[in-house]
Amino acid sequence: MLDEVKLWLDRHSWSASERPLDMLRAAKRTAGPAGTVSVVLPALNEEATVGAIVETIRRDLMTGDTPLVDELVVMDSGCTDGTAAAAAAAGARVVHRDTVLPRVTAAPGKGEVLWRSLLVTSGEIVCFVDADLRDFESQFVSGIVGPLLTDPGLQLVKAMYDRPMGSGGERGGRVTELVARPLLNLHWPQLAGFVQPLGGEYAARRSLLEQIPFPVGYGIEIGMLVDALELAGLDALAQVDVGVRRHRNQDGQALGRMAATIYHTAHSRLARGQLVRPVLTQFDRDDGAFAPTVHQVTT
Repeated sequence: MLDEVKLWLDRHSWSASERPLDMLRAAKRTAGPAGTVSVVLPALNEEATVGAIVETIRRDLMTGDTPLVDELVVMDSGCTDGTAAAAAAAGARVVHRDTVLPRVTAAPGKGEVLWRSLLVTSGEIVCFVDADLRDFESQFVSGIVGPLLTDPGLQLVKAMYDRPMGSGGERGGRVTELVARPLLNLHWPQLAGFVQPLGGEYAARRSLLEQIPFPVGYGIEIGMLVDALELAGLDALAQVDVGVRRHRNQDGQALGRMAATIYHTAHSRLARGQLVRPVLTQFDRDDGAFAPTVHQVTT
């Protein structure tokens, strides 16, 4: 692991508990218009989970004298179930993908919906949360928004978490471990410190999001990390431990398609530089925190 990444892990990796809500509300009041927060949930047939997520955010983060979240939008990515109705009933503003900039033909994929959400939200801080999360807690939002409210030098904050699969000891994040982490370690070693580089929960300043390209599919997360590093530098990026993430796990063929998209997204950025650093950093829990282990990649 690069020395600058070790230093970054010490200085730019936190737990959500380090910034309680009272601190964040005070920081939001001080920030003024720069502290406005929009939360966006991209959704494709998530009727079973989207309502509970919306209700939790509204209850915990959109009440009181200084609500942490100013607007909550569910982006309908072409749902064929009751997702839109469930989200609206829970109190979200629902926007269908096809109503945003309709002259631009919609392309299937999560990234394109996130891009369109910038046109229907107004917060200077935009927070993205996947709509398939179960047992959702509001610290998934407050944890990653918090550093942007308290540190004006930060531009992008990603959530990190454990990803259990079922009741056994198997961990999720298979595409992360098999594809994304090796790619980042080999070609963008400054990003080796991110525990969940493909996680769908992250917050960023609108000024950054409006300067970077949005891959239309599953490549959005790795593409955004690489582009943010190039545009803003490592010290503008951070991550926050928000606990445990539970969601619907996909089958092997779906993960294969996701992996191919992520690899293609990364490959399109490799033309900027061919750095290969034969080192892989992996993470495990140790005394409640994420601890890195560094391995040499030999061939």
